[in-house]
Amino acid sequence: MPHLNTSGLVRKSLLLSFVLAGLASCSDNEPTSVATESANTIASPSAAEIHAASLVLDAHADIVIPSTSRAYMSADGTSKVDLAKMRAGGVDAVVMSVAVGPGPRTEEGDAAARAEADEKIAAVHTLVEESQGQAVIATTSSEILAAHEAGKSAYILGFQNARSLQGNVSAIDEFYAEGVRIFGLNHLGHNAFSDSSRPEFSGETGAFEVTEEHGGLSPLGVAAVERINALGALVDVSQLSKAATQQVLELTSSPIIASHSNAKTVSDVTRNLSDEEIDRIGENGGVIHVAAFKGYLINISEPEFIDALVSLRREAGISEEYNYPFELYWEIDDLAERSAFTAAVSELLGPATTDNMIEHIDYIVNRIGIDHVGIGNDFNHGSGIDDYNDASEAMNLTEGLLENGYSAADINKIWSGNFLRILDAAAK
Repeated sequence: MPHLNTSGLVRKSLLLSFVLAGLASCSDNEPTSVATESANTIASPSAAEIHAASLVLDAHADIVIPSTSRAYMSADGTSKVDLAKMRAGGVDAVVMSVAVGPGPRTEEGDAAARAEADEKIAAVHTLVEESQGQAVIATTSSEILAAHEAGKSAYILGFQNARSLQGNVSAIDEFYAEGVRIFGLNHLGHNAFSDSSRPEFSGETGAFEVTEEHGGLSPLGVAAVERINALGALVDVSQLSKAATQQVLELTSSPIIASHSNAKTVSDVTRNLSDEEIDRIGENGGVIHVAAFKGYLINISEPEFIDALVSLRREAGISEEYNYPFELYWEIDDLAERSAFTAAVSELLGPATTDNMIEHIDYIVNRIGIDHVGIGNDFNHGSGIDDYNDASEAMNLTEGLLENGYSAADINKIWSGNFLRILDAAAK
């Protein structure tokens, strides 16, 4: 869709204000209802107008490389945040996550993680080169805004899982030099820096990791938070254990980000944030970005659902210890059986839509305020809901927010204003 810039919208608003003022002074004989009706029309921009005037930013998406599973991408095998979909959905900026998954905690395993991270950074540079001037890599809020004003798409580099640091805090500087400005220490499974909210299942032992290995952050993790702060980058607490998140909040000297996390009270899974974490992030001045990820949106705390999920896991012959609703099923070796199992769980969960996202947004706003919520969809990692499956459908969320009483100013904060504020705050 064509994307209006904000300054143009302001000029149009001022012009319309002068016109209305003129109409009001022209004649006392004109019915006041006409002027009132016109003023109300002008004062109520449509969802399309709000979306077009906003800087729409997604705070977390995975980077597609040749080894990325097609199951995580669009049906045609392309990224859910490719340039065409961003343009179609009016999405101006995306944080591209230099993420690595779990792996052997050995020198060779960490080296493989670093190689994957380097490949993903190179992939984003290739996207920019192939965009023919339509996309840029941005490292500051001013660069993101400048790209928006110029009609260009902005990629911001994030980071997820300290495995790729290879045990060296100094490697954070290397990623920073490559343009990374958001650092998340964890993903699935504990690492040398921190505990994960999701202990990893081992096919070799047939068991999960201990619930906590470090009690939150290790000494390496503490040093990493301090170094990220010193560089002026953002610490990302998504995927960290509750104890690790609390320690980050105690240590950090700047606001933090949760780039793709939902509310645990609404959807009771371990990756989501507890009320205590949400409250402390609000006190910190940070921002929680709600993800369009079905398994982390739906309320799954009903006993009937839990019983049915346990039965499905039992039938598949996999662990019942962690009843994650929609993942960790790679412990099923046979791919056909795995697909059948995940399809059964998806059916059990039922449909999810932007209404579910807005339920989490409402919850966070009601607890800590409109200044502390954003959007981080986690596209290209299995996320996507019925009416927001990729970047091209971003407008549906704006429509839902407007219908649920959020103002244009609120929606601007949710889409990017809050993110840009904390990016600036960290850099100071």
